[in-house]
Amino acid sequence: MNIFVEHIAIVAKDPATLKSWYERVLGARPVWDNGQNPPTCLVALGNVWFEIYPADKLQSEPGNNKLSGFRHLALRVDSLDAAKAELETRGVKFNEAERAAAGGGRVLFFEDGEGNLLHFVERAKDSALPKLG
Repeated sequence: MNIFVEHIAIVAKDPATLKSWYERVLGARPVWDNGQNPPTCLVALGNVWFEIYPADKLQSEPGNNKLSGFRHLALRVDSLDAAKAELETRGVKFNEAERAAAGGGRVLFFEDGEGNLLHFVERAKDSALPKLG
């Protein structure tokens, strides 16, 4: 049996605006849109799709990394400093200092357009962890 990640769901208070944020800020590519208002859509970032669809109820603490369930999306980058500088030109604010990454390397947290947690992770060139992709 082959199992791989096809998509991750992001439930949004404003799916169209959040879709635009992922496209504009992270360079996500549109894959599919149901044409409704509000939309349900798929965007691709690397080889993973994100399904963005409307929320029935808003979460009170989307940025709290200690609540149960899925809490953040980690995005591997070659250079944390370069990725940070690029996103700052696109309006992203980084409110925390970088930290050591589990397994080695550095991480830097930030929020998407609705306050969901993401972070960049940079691994050392000689990291014992496997390369992705």
